[in-house]
Amino acid sequence: MSDYQMFLQERDRLDYLIQKGFRITNITENLSGAFVEFENSASEKETLQIVNPEARKYFAVLLIKQQKEGA
Repeated sequence: MSDYQMFLQERDRLDYLIQKGFRITNITENLSGAFVEFENSASEKETLQIVNPEARKYFAVLLIKQQKEGA
């Protein structure tokens, strides 16, 4: 799979959870990517592993947007 296709796939997974009302609660980064933890108002939890560098930038933007909305 090309890097761009991987980015699109990971971006779509992130967008899907955000659209379902999940919020980013924790991020754990390591050499093989990042684990992004989500939680919704019903206390359901999801974790995504994001390995593509562009997708990692994308979830950082989502996190900043989430923080601005909560302030």
